[in-house]
Amino acid sequence: KVPWETCQTFSGSWGYCRDQENWKSVPQLVELLSETVSKGGNLIMNVGPTARGEFDERALERLEGFGKWMHGNARSIYGCTVAPEWMTAPTGTAITYNPKTGRAYMHLYNYPMGLVPVEWIDRVAYAQFLHDGSKIVIRQPYKTNMQSGEVRMPGGFSLPVKKPNQVVPVVEMWLKK
Repeated sequence: KVPWETCQTFSGSWGYCRDQENWKSVPQLVELLSETVSKGGNLIMNVGPTARGEFDERALERLEGFGKWMHGNARSIYGCTVAPEWMTAPTGTAITYNPKTGRAYMHLYNYPMGLVPVEWIDRVAYAQFLHDGSKIVIRQPYKTNMQSGEVRMPGGFSLPVKKPNQVVPVVEMWLKK
């Protein structure tokens, strides 16, 4: 493991380009940031000013969206890095980890309906949405006896049906020691 960083652009150009149309969306930018941190990296974002030295409305919109998301979710980025090896990320998520606090953060790129299956759920003491501190129900795995035999039901996070008003919701986890 070595320190690394990546330089990325908000659009397809390193400098201002009036006719540029392939700008990354705020969810794409947040995903790029959290994915980079989850792999132990540092993200440098480049956005070019106009010839007048100002950012155009597309850049400002994305910077505002980035800032709004960071306002409620910065703890999942600052001081965070790669999660412990046993903490595999479920499909459609990335996990960042703060070694000083011992907390982990699951970034939900694809908000699932109901349960996020987590194989290591027994190592989580408490979970909440990071942006507002609302509790998330932890469901332990269990076995059920169906007519055809015993079936193991996965454990995980039982999420509210309605997605929080976040471009990328983050689950903050207190891990058992």
